Amino acid sequence: MIGLFLGDTDFPEIVLKKIKKLKKKYFIIDFSKNNKFHKDKNSHRISIGKFGKIINLIKEKNCKKVLFAGKIAKPNFASLRLDFKGIYYMPSVIRASKIGDAAIIKSIIDILANESIKVISSIYFNPELPLKKGNYTKTNPNKNDNNSIKKAQNYFNKINNLDHIQALVVKDEKIIATEGRQGTKKMLSKLKKNSKGILIKLPKNKQDLRMDLPTVGLQTLKDVKKYGLKGLVLKSKKNIFLDKKEAIFFANKNKIFIKVI
Repeated sequence: MIGLFLGDTDFPEIVLKKIKKLKKKYFIIDFSKNNKFHKDKNSHRISIGKFGKIINLIKEKNCKKVLFAGKIAKPNFASLRLDFKGIYYMPSVIRASKIGDAAIIKSIIDILANESIKVISSIYFNPELPLKKGNYTKTNPNKNDNNSIKKAQNYFNKINNLDHIQALVVKDEKIIATEGRQGTKKMLSKLKKNSKGILIKLPKNKQDLRMDLPTVGLQTLKDVKKYGLKGLVLKSKKNIFLDKKEAIFFANKNKIFIKVI
């Protein structure tokens, strides 16, 4: 039995589809904004403040492992109804929320660990999603591009591992945009057209890889083209890559490079 803490984005549905294909027993704790898994008979809608109810459900199911998939947005703490364990644990979640969304999930992982519940990698059942190191397109980055990519790597190595930043745009060894809480698409929308930059989507240094891995797909490549970027850079085995074949085909057609470092 595996417990699934599922949020928003397409990734949770891919995880769920794979688990069903493998015929694994599962149950869902639906943390999505609009209760997107409500039609699944194994789905439970439980407030993030009801830690006692969440932990009791996990133990009732005799579940030893859980995973997180998808974006879990910051809740409205003022409106949350708390049970006894929620009252006990919520201060740590509130403190974490001031750091970023990733810190909220990390605080929940710590709470579960305190209750002897293990959290496994979000790609445990989907090892096919990340890419290995290499160039995946006919177009490759040039020397100047590679110097810019190194600049971006150094930036990611210095930021807080619970910061919300998972993407930036670099050009001529200068960082020209960084991701805010509203995500990659919002960051790109502020760029000048035909910016000729490079989109870098990497996990932070020492990031907990059980959660919130940077995700890309066909829509990401369409955004790269829309804003006139030269390429996309990912981290070996540490990104979720959706629509892989379609995205690489699109990149080749539009002379965009995809490099995994």
